[in-house]
This record gives sequence, C-alpha cells and structure tokens, in this order.
Amino acid sequence: MAKRKQLKLGHMIEGAGRTWTDWRHPDAQPGASTDFKYYARAAKLAEQGKFDFLFIADSLSINAKSSPHYLNRFEPITILSALAAVTEHIGLVATLSVTYSEPFNVARQFASLDHISGGRAGWNVVTSWLEGSAENFGKAEHLAHDVRYKLAAEYLDVVQGLWDSWEDDALIHDKASGVFFDPDKLNTLDHKGEFLSVKGPLNIARSAQGQPVIFQAGASEDGRNLAAKRADAIFVGHGDIEEARAYYADVKARAAGFGRDPDSLFILPAAAPIIGSTEAEADARWRERAELVSIESALAMLGRGFNDHDFTGYDLDAPFPDVFSRGVNSSQSATLKIAKAVEEENLTLRQVALRFATPRGDLVGTPEQIADKFELWLDSRASDGFVIGQSLPGQFQLLVEEVVPLLQKRGIFREDYEGATFRESLGIDVPANRFTTAKSERAVA
Repeated sequence: MAKRKQLKLGHMIEGAGRTWTDWRHPDAQPGASTDFKYYARAAKLAEQGKFDFLFIADSLSINAKSSPHYLNRFEPITILSALAAVTEHIGLVATLSVTYSEPFNVARQFASLDHISGGRAGWNVVTSWLEGSAENFGKAEHLAHDVRYKLAAEYLDVVQGLWDSWEDDALIHDKASGVFFDPDKLNTLDHKGEFLSVKGPLNIARSAQGQPVIFQAGASEDGRNLAAKRADAIFVGHGDIEEARAYYADVKARAAGFGRDPDSLFILPAAAPIIGSTEAEADARWRERAELVSIESALAMLGRGFNDHDFTGYDLDAPFPDVFSRGVNSSQSATLKIAKAVEEENLTLRQVALRFATPRGDLVGTPEQIADKFELWLDSRASDGFVIGQSLPGQFQLLVEEVVPLLQKRGIFREDYEGATFRESLGIDVPANRFTTAKSERAVA
C-alpha cells in the first residue's frame, strides 16, 4: 500500500500569547516571552510530538500599542541557538528581515545556528512591513513594497552564495602534511548587484544539511512569486478552506511555472486549534478566549496591520474609514482582504475590529474533529500542514497528546523522525554546492 501524503507541522512559540489579550488568561504567564524555561518546555513538547520545526516570529518596530509578546521578547537567532542545545531533531526556523540587516552577517548567523544544531536551521525571509522599522536603523524612509521584494530576491542570492563559499571537501585537516584546507575549494562570491555589494568568502563552512531551509511569509503578488520561485516552505494565514485551496493551487502552479516540482514546496497556514473533550467544551473555551478581548485591544490589533494606525478617533459604528492606503505598503494581503470584506458587507469599524481580533475559525472541536479538519485540509489540497500556535494555556499540550496520535493512526503524520537534519525531516534534497557544480560542468565541457 502506498504511503499517504504526510502532514508537516511546526510550532510557533509566542510566550505572552498570540494576541493583545491572551496574557490576561488566569493560567497565562505574562513574562513568558523572555523566560527560557518556558521556551525549552515548549520546544521539548513539540519534539515529543515529532513536529517538524519550531518557528520564531519577529518584527523590528514597537510602540505602546504593540502586542505584549512583541513588546518584550527574545531575538530569534539567540533563542533558537539556546534551544538547539536542549533538542535533537526538531527544525529551528528564525524570522529575519532583509530590509534591515546585512547579508554577510545573516549568512554567518544562520550557518552558525545550522552547525550548532547539527543541520536543523531554517530562515523565514521577510522584508519588514512596519514603517517604524526604518527609524530604528537610521533609514530616511521605509522601502516601497515592490522594491523590498526585489531586494529580497537579490539578498537571498547573496546569502545562499555565501553559504557555498566552502566546498564540502575543502577542509582537509591533514596534521601530517600541515594542510588545513584546499585553497582551490574556497570560493569568493564577489557579488555586485542593484542593491548589494558583497565579496566573501564566508568564514564558516556548510553544515550537514548543506544550507538552511528557506521559509517565506508573503501572500501578496510579489510575495507569492518570491516564495514559489525560492522557498522550501510558505507560512500563510487563511480565513477559510476555500481561500486556502485557491491560494494553494495558485502558488503550486507558479512553482511549476518556475520549473520546480510543486511537491517540494510546502504551504503551511497558521492555526491555533481550540480543543475540548466535547464540542460544547471546545466552544466554551473559544468564548473564554474571545471574552478577554475589549474593543480597545481589538482596535490596537487592527491598527498593527495598517502600519500602526490609530483607530481610536473614529466612530465605531460608522462605515469603516478609508485608510487602506496605509496598509498597502505594510501588510498588503491582509489589508486587501479587509477592503474586500468591507466593500461586500458594508462593515463598520467595530465589526471589522472584533472579527479581526476574535475569529472563531474552523479549528474548534474535539480531538477527533481537529484531526478530521487537518486531514481534510491535507487531502483536499488546501495545505501541506500547519504552523500551530497556542490558543489558550495548555492547548498545545492537548494537541500533542490527543490529536497527534490520531494523525499517526491515520497514517498522515510520522511516528518518528526520518533523520538527523531538518531537510531529512521534510524530505527535501541537500542543495548542491554551486561552485562545485560549476567546476564539474566546466570540466565536462
């Protein structure tokens, strides 16, 4: 019997909670975003559940209305390097912006994490969507949306080129002869492009998985094209399964158009299941979470996607204000989604804010029902898996202990890890070293 397609599951660790109000729950830990023990427990629980990876989100701009988790938290590479020491198999994915960093440093940081973890690093390539980030890095202005994605493509070229600086057999370490390395197998990138000029080589070699796994989180037109062409996995947010199926079909078709095998690209929507022993208990837990949200916090959540726009001065029950231009250069896909809903349903500001803050979603139910939904999304080509956050304290543990065994029993999720590296877990190839390949091609010619 042919093996069924396998779910890919990641866990996003968000210490103080996913939203502006989760920290208010009686069982929540408001200081968890800078509590290493909290992260270590979450990482070990995810690895116990045989999850593919941990995911650490990030942003580079905060203000007094930012999410509590974003206000005070660890830098992604730092926390994942620490978690590498307390885990053995799970992938470690860090968000890092191309707009406000230097490619040589980024290449070195991720290569170091890859070695520390034994080949388990992943990079979530983002362009940063908040204009406030520019002022934190001495920039006169935030780059336009399309320019940021052009930069991202070139930036990825540079970082991946630097990762290949050392060919895999370059380090000889021959004590008898005194030869530490073969200088013919240390390669200089010497990149000069539209945005970047980087010579190289990088001062760290490739890891057991060759290069870190590439994630991308854009849902705009530019984001879809970059992900379809360059990413190994895409982190997205969807409102319902029909929207997810349309996105899945579109991006997989784009990947094929770029000459890629669409099955080598994993599309992974965000999910935060709410689980109860009965439907009534699950629904009560959802209401418990929704009741933590005030209209003030809902407006703050909404404003984040509109480049931290202040919605408090508008009439809550008037038609939604025309502020969409503020979001298009920030969180473009989310802004356009809200604009469409407002146009079709004539929504007020209050309605939009509360819908955005307290979506019930499709993943509220018993363990069996959650497993059913995961299987449906997988089999109907709505996703290849999920990036799972914790909806309420204790919910992720319920998922690991009660939902994962059901997925394993159905044959759609692993019983154990397939290998030691992140790429082995995902079932994707180690990329060939470009310099080794080029030399072989020249030799044949």
